Amino acid sequence: MVFFNVIKMFVATFSEQEQRELAEKLTSLLSTYRRISDSYIIEFFSESLWDTLPVSWQEALGDLTPPQIADLLLDKEIKDRRYPSVWPLSLLALRTAAHVLSFPRKAPGGHSQDAGAAVPEFQSNQSQSSLLRHIFRKHVKPKKQHEIRRLGTLVKKLSDQANCNCVVDVGSGQGHLTRFLSFGLGLDVTGIEADPNLVSMANKFDRQLLLALTKENQRSGKAQGLHSEPGPSPRHVVGWVNPHASWDFFVQQLVTASESDSSIGPTTGPCEKKQGVEDLHLKPHSHQTKAEDKAELQNTLQAQKTHINISDSVAQVNTGAFPSAGTATGILTCKSIPVTDCGAKELDSFVLTGLHACGDLSSTLLRHFANCPQVQVITSVACCYMKISTQENPNPPGVFQSPFSSEITVADSCSEYSYPMSDWVRGLPGHQLSYKAREGACHAIEDYLQRLREESELLRTHCYRAILESIIRAERPDMRRPGVQTVKKAHALSFSEYARLALPRVGLPADLPYDSVCVETMLAHQGKVVVYFSLVLLLAPVVETLVLLDRMIFLQERGFKSELIPLFDAAFSPRNLVLVAVKPKEA
Repeated sequence: MVFFNVIKMFVATFSEQEQRELAEKLTSLLSTYRRISDSYIIEFFSESLWDTLPVSWQEALGDLTPPQIADLLLDKEIKDRRYPSVWPLSLLALRTAAHVLSFPRKAPGGHSQDAGAAVPEFQSNQSQSSLLRHIFRKHVKPKKQHEIRRLGTLVKKLSDQANCNCVVDVGSGQGHLTRFLSFGLGLDVTGIEADPNLVSMANKFDRQLLLALTKENQRSGKAQGLHSEPGPSPRHVVGWVNPHASWDFFVQQLVTASESDSSIGPTTGPCEKKQGVEDLHLKPHSHQTKAEDKAELQNTLQAQKTHINISDSVAQVNTGAFPSAGTATGILTCKSIPVTDCGAKELDSFVLTGLHACGDLSSTLLRHFANCPQVQVITSVACCYMKISTQENPNPPGVFQSPFSSEITVADSCSEYSYPMSDWVRGLPGHQLSYKAREGACHAIEDYLQRLREESELLRTHCYRAILESIIRAERPDMRRPGVQTVKKAHALSFSEYARLALPRVGLPADLPYDSVCVETMLAHQGKVVVYFSLVLLLAPVVETLVLLDRMIFLQERGFKSELIPLFDAAFSPRNLVLVAVKPKEA
């Protein structure tokens, strides 16, 4: 079950001991350079961040051009580096460790994830994927087109191997992935979304898709079905998946929605049938004690010997080895697998998926996979690491709150944090990750590399904001790191124009006087601001690796192997790592 030809540490099946050793190295590295990863670039001048670097680093980095920063510091693929001066060993060690210890962010053979396709996905039209049928591209941005096609294809393959035709898409938004899985791949899908407005849009887009298909059929004079045996239309359920609720509460939530038909289903039309969540027929597990649940899971693991080959599934995604997955017209036929009858009254298994499930939601889904007997497969794409709960910061800013008035009971609640999830990482000294370190892990290193190589004017925006922070603190020492609404095209403005627009956004007068000579001096240090931010960005993949590795170890501690796949092209989707786990089949 080997994914890629990379160093052994990052083979998908690396052992439990190798996982633990990697976690130790990651925490050690991040502890050593915590000052950098915890830094706010807007405090570059107000906190004299440059002076916190070793003098030898300052001398080596201070005069680098943006393209040199890209090649010598950030790009791990560069083999022939030409240094303008001798770098200190400590700086070389940091760069090497950050590159080696981070999970790979691209598939083998280059940035393209579709090397086997006849035509690159967006070559002919930058806004339209040539590998996705037009009815699935409507209302969908290129980034999302790329994501739903690749993740949907992987989910379909895993569903086939698991003989499990039911999928629950959590955080489904406007239903783009749900729609592709259902209409495009023949799966029986329920999407859960907390925002009723997004659910309403999802149902609207379903109706538009069905109407477009009807018109195509009428024009052609023959049926142009999306797959040979159409399954039920997707169900879009309004519901909030509470991270503090247990797995049986989650299943009961689906059953309750089924009984009350709380979903906003498509209106009945000539080619439509109103669908509610009752089609899923997920039944709650019998009420058992936690000890009984644990014993049942252990007995199941002992009895299960046959493993689904995740690597084969991924390889077929990468090479387009699915029915018409690699064709220019998209997916036209894909026969549903009638092994699992989602309409049966018996216990039904399902695949759990979350595409960029925000904050605690991704870790919650992993806990449900580990504990819930019905969940057989999970594909988890995380994002917004700064919004995950930790012991040090159990309620980080920006966390979504339930829009529903009803609250779960104490009996349904659990107080587990989203980082660390594993016992092993929790026991490592220095494992703590600050809000700022986790926020930094969400940055797009590929995008910044492009800016560096092009010496883009966008690079000056961090310098502008750092100078503004100094001006704000000089006037209001109590105001630290205030949120400043984005100034459009700030990079194209002079600093005085930028300040005139930005200062009122923090409650200060647009004509607030400041020392223009001092500002000019700070502007001359823009290159150092870029260097320091690049050091922060160098550690960003290290932080992301530790967060995701902790989740893999969490599953390992509970008897489940998992694999981490750079499924998306990072140039399209910076959070491109997909955590996949499959429960073994019963012998």
